[in-house]
Amino acid sequence: MDTTPEPPQPQSQPSARPPEAGPEPERPESSEPSAPSEGAEQQQADRPEHPPRPDYDPPPAHAPRAPWGDGVRFAFGTLTVLPVRGARWDREAAHTGMLCAPLAGLAVGLCAAAVGGVLLFLGGGALLAAVATAAIPAVLTRGLHLDGLADTADGLGSGKPAEDALRIMKRSDIGPFGVITLLFVLLGQVAALAELYGQDWAHGAVGAAVAGVAARCALTLAARVGVPAARPEGLGAAVAGSVPWRSAGVVAAVTVVGCAVVAVPFGPYDVVRNAFAALAALAAAELLLHHCHRRLGGVTGDVFGALAESAATTALVVLTFG
Repeated sequence: MDTTPEPPQPQSQPSARPPEAGPEPERPESSEPSAPSEGAEQQQADRPEHPPRPDYDPPPAHAPRAPWGDGVRFAFGTLTVLPVRGARWDREAAHTGMLCAPLAGLAVGLCAAAVGGVLLFLGGGALLAAVATAAIPAVLTRGLHLDGLADTADGLGSGKPAEDALRIMKRSDIGPFGVITLLFVLLGQVAALAELYGQDWAHGAVGAAVAGVAARCALTLAARVGVPAARPEGLGAAVAGSVPWRSAGVVAAVTVVGCAVVAVPFGPYDVVRNAFAALAALAAAELLLHHCHRRLGGVTGDVFGALAESAATTALVVLTFG
């Protein structure tokens, strides 16, 4: 026998309207538009709804491009110590300047090759020419790229969180990771250049030029849209995300083709080797960039320096193969 009590029945609520309502008073005429008719409501229902327009225009995905002259001056003024006049330092100039970065690398590489050639002409050996060729890029950049390589090695080698690693990278002193990295990178560059100069001056000169161009092309790729700055200040914040993907890809393709073309007088094998050296340099820089992005949250001026030195060293080492 079911003993569950029945739920209480709801009681009817009294109507809110009074039982007797008199005639509604006449409403005064209003200037407001009357309610839409049934046909108008149907037309409004069929019409697609558009999201409201924001009160401001969203910023572009990348900075607009400045004239090429301003870009060249930005590239040489930022990536070298060569004197430039009338340079702009805004985001528009950074966009064009990072597209022109390989031109600055070509100038640095040719200057290094010229010094190496002079030493060979005066009777210096291949090793001495290689040391001078490796030193000229450091002189023409005030050692900023090597300093960035050392600072990045200290920051990444510390194994600490991003904020602490960035603080380590910002200090002026160099730790053990930075010293060891600088030592092996410079030894690798000198050894590779000595082997190239051992063949003849032309191979050493082409190697220096290819290394310089590939190193600066790596910076163009690192400044593409989608790679943020790890800090709100500094060179990394000035150029980060300023280059569109398509433009960065075009510069990389032109760089690889150009590195291959300069080896045409040496034969088809050297053409392939030069192209592979440029591709390997950019790939090595991309791997380091991905690691820095993951560990530090973006790029800094030190990271740009580390990318350039890593790409240059990789290109020189690959050029010695075969």
